[in-house]
Amino acid sequence: MIFNELIKLVSKNKSMRICIDSRCAGNGDVFVAIKGSDSDGHDFINQAIENGAKYIVCQNKEQWASDERQATGNEFIVVENSAIAAAKLAQAAKNNPALKLINLAVTGTNGKTTVAYLTRSVIETAGEKCGLLSTITYDTAGESFESNLTTPSCLTIAEKQSQMLQAGAKYMVIEASSHGICQNRLAAIDFKAAAFTNLASDHLDYHKTQKEYLSAKIKLFEQLSADATAVINKQSPQAEQIAKKTKAKILWYAVDEKADITAQIKSADITGTTFALEYAGKSATVKTPLSGMYNVSNHLAAAGLCIAAGFDLKTIAVGLSALKNVPGRLEKVESKAANVFIDYAHTADGLEKVLSTLKPLCQAKLILVFGCGGDRDKTKRPQMAKTAEKFADFIIVTNDNPRTENAKKIIDEIIAGFNKSRTTSNEQLVTKLIEPDRKQAIESAIKSADKNDIVLIAGKGHENYQIIGKEKLHFSDKEIALEFLNKKQ
Repeated sequence: MIFNELIKLVSKNKSMRICIDSRCAGNGDVFVAIKGSDSDGHDFINQAIENGAKYIVCQNKEQWASDERQATGNEFIVVENSAIAAAKLAQAAKNNPALKLINLAVTGTNGKTTVAYLTRSVIETAGEKCGLLSTITYDTAGESFESNLTTPSCLTIAEKQSQMLQAGAKYMVIEASSHGICQNRLAAIDFKAAAFTNLASDHLDYHKTQKEYLSAKIKLFEQLSADATAVINKQSPQAEQIAKKTKAKILWYAVDEKADITAQIKSADITGTTFALEYAGKSATVKTPLSGMYNVSNHLAAAGLCIAAGFDLKTIAVGLSALKNVPGRLEKVESKAANVFIDYAHTADGLEKVLSTLKPLCQAKLILVFGCGGDRDKTKRPQMAKTAEKFADFIIVTNDNPRTENAKKIIDEIIAGFNKSRTTSNEQLVTKLIEPDRKQAIESAIKSADKNDIVLIAGKGHENYQIIGKEKLHFSDKEIALEFLNKKQ
């Protein structure tokens, strides 16, 4: 059997399941052996066969396509790239839902979630239904599910797209992570448009070098068709490299700088931002509760995706203005006791964007609580300490999600980035406190805050858990902050 014959069979026979985990395979199913970063699905082909899988899609021709193997009664289909094959099979099994949706993607180190939420806001404000696959939620326009990966597996994407269509959605917005792009989870989707926000140091535990990390992002734009649109941040140093690699039409965006889509700032404070959104000689006012120049840039990326999807500028401005907040993204914890914000910033660049936004709005001390995740890119730990010291007046270093790493070692690697002689803009030495217990760290920050201070709790944002070892415990920065704010009040 050749691969195209299997595609036709899967399309007709809805009882056949596509599996990329041998443990999930059953009688008559298709098992696709994918070589991953941690394990190789080819090592589990025998287990899939024992569990009843009939069709085996693999890359290792010599080992698995021999006459001896074929005699077992299993069908072995050898492909060049089994991850791409899995994506195509996943779509075929669900009647190719990606072909029936207008698919929009956003990638970049920071800002993906905000851009995705803003784009959905425009589409829904215009009266259309829109599915969303993001770091926070998988929303099918009918139901919402807590996400477990920024970009889910190709099987989950196809399943959720099918549910979006059943709910009456015409659009899907998805965050495209570098892992998801590298692992071809998006391979079978023809995107109408894709946006690039920025690139900062992150995920070097996986990509090894910044060049490889950028290559992963570029891959999304290389795969766009000539009929698609690439929405690119002109103010990103990587913008030209991406533009050279895509066949798609390009929409450049920039804040207070000449581009296809621009923003002219009218006012900005702790309550939000008002700016003129400009495109093709037209202008519309956006009034958003989201603060910071980086969020204005996020609005422009979302506007670009919506322009590519066919929405007019006035509709886009209304939709952008309608979004009240993005969970865990510079989200204010409502209380009169103190000014407390939570944010997902977990890179030096992300942290700098948030702190530099809050610093000029802060009338007294800027208090920061942060840590770094375990089993993740270690290079950013001292970088985040340097960034924290540059802006904050009082820093509390604590645990994030240590996972299987030694929590003390993570903190030691963070504080190695501190410069004891560094001072803030008001020439006062930065105060630092080490408090591994995250709950106590948040309590200390809130207790120490006066009414003109600002407290930022960074790193976990919307997450309602903490991973210690291999145990996932309930923990919400927002809930903990509210607890101590209520006590303070």
